[in-house]
Amino acid sequence: MSSPRKRHVRLVVCLTLAVLLASGLIYTSFAASSPALSPSQLLADSATQGVVQLTGTVVNRSVRDRPDGVLDFRLADRADSTVSVPVAYTGSVPSAFKVERELIVTGSMKGGRFVAQTNSMITKCPSKYTPAPSGG
Repeated sequence: MSSPRKRHVRLVVCLTLAVLLASGLIYTSFAASSPALSPSQLLADSATQGVVQLTGTVVNRSVRDRPDGVLDFRLADRADSTVSVPVAYTGSVPSAFKVERELIVTGSMKGGRFVAQTNSMITKCPSKYTPAPSGG
């Protein structure tokens, strides 16, 4: 049998390792996530390069389904619908996708348009943004 002192040391070492691993997981999950940019933020920051998330509202009469399987549309700011970015998207389109629906796509700017990664579209639930009915 091991002595109580050895058991205590093992317990302290194991708990320390567990805390360190948990801290590392928490740090990497928060450090890796970056907030989604609005179209105006993306256009204002000319230094934005690489892969980013773009969020906005699908502009009315901007959706075009090309024969090569690319879905073209424009995303506008929620606050200012006059600012928009053209988006080229390939992949599956969620059933909730429609005009004036807010969504997020991941990709990068190329040649004046946002080229989304395949299957990166996430639609936001509109019920989150409508006021709850007031109780009487």
